[in-house]
Amino acid sequence: MAVSKEELFERMPVTKAIFTLTIPMIISSVVSIIYNLSDTFFVGKLNNPVENAAVTLVAPAMTLFYAITNLFGIGASSLMSRKLGLKEYDNVKKASATGIYFGLFFAVLLSLATLIFSSPILHLLGTSEETYSVTSRYLFWTVGMGSVPGIMNILFSFIIRSEGRAMQASIGAISGCLLNIILDPFFILPFGLNLGAAGAGLATFISNCFALLYFIVLLIIIHGKTYVSVNPRNISFNPEILKNIFVVGFPGVIQNNLNVVSMTIFNNLAAGFGTLAVASIGIVNKVNQLPIQIIFGFSQGVMPLIGYNFSSKNTARVKESIKKIFEITLAALMVVLAIYFGASKQIVRLFMDNDDVVQIGSKFLKGFGLSLPFMCVDFVVVGISQAFGMGRYAFVFSIFRKAVFEIPFILLFSNVFGLFGLAFTACCAEILMSIIALVVLKKNLLASL
Repeated sequence: MAVSKEELFERMPVTKAIFTLTIPMIISSVVSIIYNLSDTFFVGKLNNPVENAAVTLVAPAMTLFYAITNLFGIGASSLMSRKLGLKEYDNVKKASATGIYFGLFFAVLLSLATLIFSSPILHLLGTSEETYSVTSRYLFWTVGMGSVPGIMNILFSFIIRSEGRAMQASIGAISGCLLNIILDPFFILPFGLNLGAAGAGLATFISNCFALLYFIVLLIIIHGKTYVSVNPRNISFNPEILKNIFVVGFPGVIQNNLNVVSMTIFNNLAAGFGTLAVASIGIVNKVNQLPIQIIFGFSQGVMPLIGYNFSSKNTARVKESIKKIFEITLAALMVVLAIYFGASKQIVRLFMDNDDVVQIGSKFLKGFGLSLPFMCVDFVVVGISQAFGMGRYAFVFSIFRKAVFEIPFILLFSNVFGLFGLAFTACCAEILMSIIALVVLKKNLLASL
């Protein structure tokens, strides 16, 4: 039996409400990572580091997807949750329509820019003469053709989840990911179309189109039972609505753009140590996305619960939600960290049976793993600030995390310690960020209740 919004947000025990909202999102995020790992896994089976390097090099461009979805998905969904708590249902519709159509506009813009300026983009991403051709084909399908379906199905999942429809929102992402996993071996490997990395990109494009179709059908089915609006007449240029969307969502744009800069610098420096280093780091980055998405799933999944109760001034429920989300996420990440240190070589070897790749990847996996507990603190506090509608704190975090800490550490550590110095840049940055986040949580966010 479906649970009403009031039951979920106002009366359900906090731990149960957190899991109701976050578990479907985490499952969809995990499946999403598995399908990304599927690309890396099957491309790795070609035992061609150039093909694997292509997937790694395009990763910074694909983070632009998340810049757009964070701006209009998180921005609009945060506002929707707070307006639901205030029972302002017309404004919920306006927030959803505004987020959807602004997101669509920028998705089309990204697609056109990639198709028109592919050559300079490829050089900016760090391609060499050896990797240019393969990377170009992968970029065409994943970003050039894939921006609209890839961005819109993520954006719809945020918008729909804001009403508490976590499971329905996650089914779309899960179905698209499962289709991608099924298509990957046929599109990539010699027994099928034998397209290599380009086949992985084509499979991703088809799967994202399927997921977008799911959300369109879902909105048709729940029409009349939802405050999510796709009616263009509900697009609002009301300064209050736009300000609330942009204040919460814009820090995500800054964060993702800085991620692009950081990853591009990181990949270019790693490329100086050879193609094997790039391929190794690409595998580790994909593996490490699994716990990162668990953190993201908890921090963003709980946002509707916190935002709803913050706007309706249920302070006790807000504080209990914050306490529980920290306890759950930190416990989960300590398990992940133990797995990283106990089985790093075995994990990397799953994706490429190359001794040099395994040795490099093992060290990077441990280094990246050390950052996870501290990253958890950072992400959760960012989610709380977004739920409160206080995006200025998330903005400060995004600047400090990448521009002030991580990027300088990347440049410094690579020069001082060489290739393996890069493995510990995120850890050092996240330790400093977690300290700042805890201070802001205590002195500013909790003080506002």
